Amino acid sequence: MPEVTPDSTPDLRSLVADWLDLETAADALGVSETQLRTMLRRHELVALPPSPGDRAQVPALFVQDGLVVKGLVGLLTVLHDGGYDPAQSVAWVFTDADLPGRPIDALRENRGSEVKRRAQAMAF
Repeated sequence: MPEVTPDSTPDLRSLVADWLDLETAADALGVSETQLRTMLRRHELVALPPSPGDRAQVPALFVQDGLVVKGLVGLLTVLHDGGYDPAQSVAWVFTDADLPGRPIDALRENRGSEVKRRAQAMAF
C-alpha cells in the first residue's frame, strides 16, 4: 500500500468501500443535516466526494453505534494540523499502517492510542 502524505492525492473509491450521503449520515448519528454540517465545519467529521463528480459523502465506518467513532475527532484534528487535507486524512485512516491493520479498524476496536501517536509523530 502506498504511503499517504500531505503531498499525495489518494484514490478514495479504492480505499473506502461504503459511503453515506449526508442525509443518511445525519440519520445514523441521530442529528439534523444542519447539525451534521456544523460537525463538518468544526472538523469533527469529514465529508467529501469519493470520486470526481460525486456529491460529498461520509465514510460509513466513521459512524459506529449512532456516534462518530471514538477517537476519530482528535485524529482528524491531528492530521489537519499536520497539513493533511480531508481527502488525505481519509486515505491515511483507511491505509494499512502496520498497527496491525488500518487506523479505522483500530479506532473501531477501541485501540486508538497508537493510531493517534503515529499521527502525531508524522507531524514532526
